[in-house]
Formats: sequence, C-alpha cells, structure tokens
Amino acid sequence: MIAALLALIALVLIVGHGARAGEPVLTGVAQALAGVVAGLGIGIVASLLGVAGGELLIPTLVVLFGADVKLAGSLSLAVSLPTMLVGLARYRQDRSFATLGRERAFVLVMAAGSVLGAFAGGLLLGVVPAAVLLPALALILLVSAWKVWGHAARDG
Repeated sequence: MIAALLALIALVLIVGHGARAGEPVLTGVAQALAGVVAGLGIGIVASLLGVAGGELLIPTLVVLFGADVKLAGSLSLAVSLPTMLVGLARYRQDRSFATLGRERAFVLVMAAGSVLGAFAGGLLLGVVPAAVLLPALALILLVSAWKVWGHAARDG
C-alpha cells in the first residue's frame, strides 16, 4: 500500500503539478480540513515506518497547498520536528532505544552524514532550481516505491 501511495504521489508531481503550479488545490476550511487529514495520515505512516514523513509531506505541501518545492522542504522540516519528537517519545516508552545502544557506531556515522548532508543541501538550495528539484523528488519517490514493493514481495 505504501509503495502504491509513493508511486501515485510521484505521478501527481510529474503529471499534475504543472497545470496548477503555485496554486493550492483547496482553500479556506476545506484546505484546513484536508491539511488535518493529510497530517494525520502522514503522522501514522511516519510512526509506522520510523521516518519523519518528508517523502509524503513535501508533495502534500506542493500539491495540496501550492507551496514552492523549496519552501515545502523547509516547511517539511518544521512540521517533521514535532512528528519526530512524538515518535522518539513513543520509542523511548517501549524501550526500542536499546537497539540504538547496540548500533551506536552506525547511528553516529549516519547522524554525522545527515548533518553534513543537511548543511550541503542548505547551501545548494539557492543554486538548484525548483525545475530540477520537483522531478528529482518524483524520481526519489518512484525509487522508494520500487524498493518498498520489492521488500514487501520478499517478506510476503
């Protein structure tokens, strides 16, 4: 189901974004309700998969709210922070952090790489045009969908 959702979002970004670029799909109360429903769904998926939800948040902000892809990336970080804090609290409560202790070297290396990547991405944000970022996001979503589908097929 997640693979299909990712592929559908990629398709909407590729096919449907150009016609209404910069325009929200909904406005007013309908937009607020859609935002709450989308946030609820993204929060559930993010908690289930242990991610911040950016792969769903950014396309939602671009398509549903008409945000520029660069702004959507920044907004995604702001929205992801509370999601991650709630997820961390839940994982702490059920003692899932024991895995972090056993995998400390991996966690530290990945965290260092993520910090460096975020810094480099922040520098590139002013250089890389949105016309490149949107197809790149769609490609990442398609690759993710393919990987999730393959993983689900193997695990039955």
